[in-house]
Amino acid sequence: MKATLIVHRGVPGEPERTEQFEVAFEPGQSVLDGLRIVRRDIDPTLAFRFACINANACKECMMLIDGKVEYACTSRLKEGLTVLAPLPKKALVRDLVTEIVPPDERL
Repeated sequence: MKATLIVHRGVPGEPERTEQFEVAFEPGQSVLDGLRIVRRDIDPTLAFRFACINANACKECMMLIDGKVEYACTSRLKEGLTVLAPLPKKALVRDLVTEIVPPDERL
């Protein structure tokens, strides 16, 4: 069984593109699990944020998953296609990473 992640990629000032990645699917996997497999085994340049695994923090992995704002760590990966995009109305840093801290709170 396979899961296919269609990922919006790019950096500010360049045209956005999508790339498709296939990963082995196992029930219970999160979208974050799928992204980590892609970065580890297929494309180490894929940019996304997460901190919940070791830092006991949350809200880092928010992105658009099939058109809805969700956490990649709690959203379940599904067999078939899943479309991932950066958060809307946020400044793009790279790929799925957006600026999530309000400008007046940055150090």
